[in-house]
Amino acid sequence: MNKKTKRLAFFGLMVALAFVFSYLESLIPFNFGIPGIKLGLANLVVVVAIYTVPKKDAFFIAIIRIVLAGFTFGGVTTMLYSLAGGILSFAVMAVMQKNDYFSVIGVSMAGGVAHNAGQMIVAGLVMNTARIIYYFPVLIFVGVITGVLIGVVSNVLINRLNKVIKS
Repeated sequence: MNKKTKRLAFFGLMVALAFVFSYLESLIPFNFGIPGIKLGLANLVVVVAIYTVPKKDAFFIAIIRIVLAGFTFGGVTTMLYSLAGGILSFAVMAVMQKNDYFSVIGVSMAGGVAHNAGQMIVAGLVMNTARIIYYFPVLIFVGVITGVLIGVVSNVLINRLNKVIKS
């Protein structure tokens, strides 16, 4: 199998895995009376992709997953919030990953907070109010917690993938 075919197969696998995680997350009743809180299981794939494939591929994995999940499990509004959060999250994680100073867990944590920030920006625009900012401390806390959880699992997967690739 040539290099281009392997890259395409891996890309398809990552998109499919992220989509499946989005579906699984839609089945999990993760509600603490705070709207918008999710575990971010699909972000696991994006974090792993940022560390294992070219950034362009990782970005497209994130965007394709958001669009597919938006059309399948949500709607245009859900997709708008997810795209804003996903793009901002990806940008923050990609910049932080370039610097060896941050761990996978730190990168994931920042991505979780940035994702929530992107969604807050859209919510403020949609609702035409800045008052929504009072909700942001809760989302920062949740972004940190879920970011750490996703980061820990991502770190394990990245280390295992690197061992497989080297062997």
